[in-house]
Amino acid sequence: MLQRRINPILPQHYASVLKSCIVRKAIEPGKQLHAHLCLNAILLHNVNLSTQLVNLYAVCNSLKYAHHLFDKIPKTNIFLWNILIRAYAWNGPFEASISLYRQLLIHGLEPDNFTFPFVLKACSSLSDINTGREIHYRARKTGWETDVFVGSALIDMYAKCGCVNDSRRVFDKITNGDVVLWNSMLSAYSQNGQPEACLKLCSEMMSSKFSFRPTESTLVTAIAASADSVATGKGRELHGYSLRLGFGFNDKVKTGLVDMYAKNGNLKAARVLFDELTDRKLVSWNAMITGYAMHGHAHEALDLFNKMVGKAQPDHITFVGILSACNRGGLLEKGHMYFDSMVRDYCIEPTVEHYTCMVDLLGHFNKLDKAYRLITKMTLVPDSGVWGALLNSCKIQANVELGELALERLIELEPNNAGNYVILSNIYAQAGKWERVAKLRKSMNERKVKKSVGCSWIEVKTEIHAFVSGDISHPVSDKIYAELRELDDLLAGAGYIPNTLPVFYDLENDEKIEGVSCHSERLAIAFGLISTPPGTKLLVTKNLRVCEDCHVAIKLISRIKLREITIRDVNRYHRFENGVCSCGDFW
Repeated sequence: MLQRRINPILPQHYASVLKSCIVRKAIEPGKQLHAHLCLNAILLHNVNLSTQLVNLYAVCNSLKYAHHLFDKIPKTNIFLWNILIRAYAWNGPFEASISLYRQLLIHGLEPDNFTFPFVLKACSSLSDINTGREIHYRARKTGWETDVFVGSALIDMYAKCGCVNDSRRVFDKITNGDVVLWNSMLSAYSQNGQPEACLKLCSEMMSSKFSFRPTESTLVTAIAASADSVATGKGRELHGYSLRLGFGFNDKVKTGLVDMYAKNGNLKAARVLFDELTDRKLVSWNAMITGYAMHGHAHEALDLFNKMVGKAQPDHITFVGILSACNRGGLLEKGHMYFDSMVRDYCIEPTVEHYTCMVDLLGHFNKLDKAYRLITKMTLVPDSGVWGALLNSCKIQANVELGELALERLIELEPNNAGNYVILSNIYAQAGKWERVAKLRKSMNERKVKKSVGCSWIEVKTEIHAFVSGDISHPVSDKIYAELRELDDLLAGAGYIPNTLPVFYDLENDEKIEGVSCHSERLAIAFGLISTPPGTKLLVTKNLRVCEDCHVAIKLISRIKLREITIRDVNRYHRFENGVCSCGDFW
């Protein structure tokens, strides 16, 4: 009788099973195979199988098992090191990834174009610029600096550490960069508050000399930059470009466009695009709700939220938008209702942004005691936004004592922010306490705190024009000031009386009037009026909060000149039309 021959299981068969477990992240079958290999002494002399097991535990985020097995294996294979360095870089602790990188060097091995991106990601997560520079030096020394993947990781690391100029230097050294590298550099500019530089680079990318096609990610990054830029025409250009590339039905690109049009003051276009979305994700709902909130369209924001319920689960960003809408729409009771509902119905713990909205809302209704009690009961440490909201409310309600307390807290948090001192000085000025204004001004001088310069931007015929208060540097300054003088006469005829209380210094009244009439936003508007055809809508961006006097004057200018004028200041949007502002004088 012939005996049946049983073929032995070869190592490559075990390797095949392990690869299948890795692909499926099937850790339990992998553990059973690990036990079988140990019992049969198969792992003793098979580094390949041991490495695959480390990989399995790593991809399943069982780093304790992965590292324990790693310690038992001969460490001559760079792939083995990369597995664990990558796992810690993605899942933490990030310090462990850097520690393994240093051990790798001690073992006499050289990092490769996989090692560098992994360990640089750990540096990015830790904002560890010093270690990042050390690794960069090694990459340069070993010739990997100009590798596309290493270069992208370096760009990202420097960007996340706030060193965007270093990012650009790395970018410029790579001559064979692909679209991934350009994503990286665009994101670096966008993350570091340089939308203009991002858009300029995007224009270079779109030029015909580059053969690669921008991706969805590229377009989303560029559109986001245009939303934060004063160059509104660039956003429209990117919209058309995305359509020509075939992204007209791409919901991620469309959501970016919704956000861009909302931030650029075109809520109608934003809503049209929002309604066209085939699959509305939470980020899409948030973009449109926040857009309405920014412009003070409180009821539209709340109506959209009601439509969203049951279709998407709200998050903390949703409620920042909702509470902002209640704040800017003067809806005190609804603000309370949504704040309570956020915690009770959606189990969302309030963040400082939510508290800031509530403090601001309560302050506008002269409920400063309640606002202060809310701050004292916060489970989080109040930041400058919270105290700043209280200080601004004290200015609206002319509350000197609480304003002084708020400034004390703000000085502890941001001692060099001149805007906080200016607000309290205006509270003093409103109360006629000029001796306190002088004392506060002396304190600023002693601390070497300088008042922020108001700057406004307007785009005319695709060109950005910048103005500072009292600016005479513009090529057509003579015409701008002539327009301002004409506006002053027309405003006076309409019954306008300048409000000089917000002026920081104790000047003579004529000097105060001249000061407010030459604020940067008025210069930008005057330039817009003389540079565009009658009826053209104007959009002005300002780096500070629009002052009360300019707010009154611009309402009248919109009626006198029959223009729709939108001011996008540091806090919100004001759309002036026919003598009325969209904020309802509640800001």
